[in-house]
Amino acid sequence: MITRHIPGAEVGIVLLHGRGGSGDDILSLLDHAGLAEVAAVAPEAMGHSWWPTSFLAPIAQMEPHVARGLAAVSQGIDALIGQGLARDAIWLGGFSQGACLALEAYARLGAGLAGVFGFSGGLVGMADTGAQTPQLYGHAEKRFDYAAKRPGKVWLSVHERDPHIPLKRVEDSATAFRAMGAGVQVKVYPGAGHAILRDDAAALRSALVV
Repeated sequence: MITRHIPGAEVGIVLLHGRGGSGDDILSLLDHAGLAEVAAVAPEAMGHSWWPTSFLAPIAQMEPHVARGLAAVSQGIDALIGQGLARDAIWLGGFSQGACLALEAYARLGAGLAGVFGFSGGLVGMADTGAQTPQLYGHAEKRFDYAAKRPGKVWLSVHERDPHIPLKRVEDSATAFRAMGAGVQVKVYPGAGHAILRDDAAALRSALVV
């Protein structure tokens, strides 16, 4: 886990890298967004990948990897609290696989956190429905049976034709978070792509500048 300790910081974030990325990679996002005063931790996945499949894979395949990822996120939250930050001053965020894990972590264990940024990501889900659809690139729909309330802020972004993250899953994730009481913003970029763009960095800065 890569740690950026900022003495006296008023806000912090747990950032999660995508497949093939690293903690240093994802932490550089804060520099691009002009957030030098934000404390941060960046857990690192073994082999630079949180799971070996698409996040759209059946839950039985995903769950062991998700459980390990959630444990890493929980350790990251504890590390920021250990730096003196209040739980409600801590955000989660990530890109691609890391975005999916960050969103899932907020849904499952994010009580009291400020919110989450999912840059090119969507919820993994809690169970399979068995209903496959072309809109999910041939994968099955998932159930989003999260019982908790999450009144924080959620930012979701995706390209119209992201090769890894179906727009439908992002839309379904937005619906699930709204049902949990979150304030949700969805940014859909035109065309094909899979990247963190200027509006993402602007949203991050807007939320984390205190």
